[in-house]
Amino acid sequence: QVQLVESGGGLVQAGGSLRLSCAASGRTGSSYVMGWFRQAPGKEREFVAHIRSSGSTYYSDSVKGRFTISRDNAKNTVYLQMNSLKSEDTAVYYCAARLRSGSSYYTARYEYDYWGQGTQVTVSS
Repeated sequence: QVQLVESGGGLVQAGGSLRLSCAASGRTGSSYVMGWFRQAPGKEREFVAHIRSSGSTYYSDSVKGRFTISRDNAKNTVYLQMNSLKSEDTAVYYCAARLRSGSSYYTARYEYDYWGQGTQVTVSS
């Protein structure tokens, strides 16, 4: 069993920065993929970024160049550094973990095994 807890959300002005953290606990082992998703009001939960156990990263086009995902395996923590924030980045951000290896882009919700409860990010314009 794995538990994921997000933190670091808050209110920030457009153009500002924020860093989200996701702490994993329980029998995590070594997660194959850690990802971030977000869900804005009235919209579906969408993929933001993921990082594999190898350190390889992948980003959605909407955040590429502005967000950076990283992980500290010793601390069982994944981070999302968000820079140049826009009002359209406002959403609840969710951390997700996939424990199984596979062959895919890992951009869909069903490809992940565990989810955190989310942390609110609000960007004022």
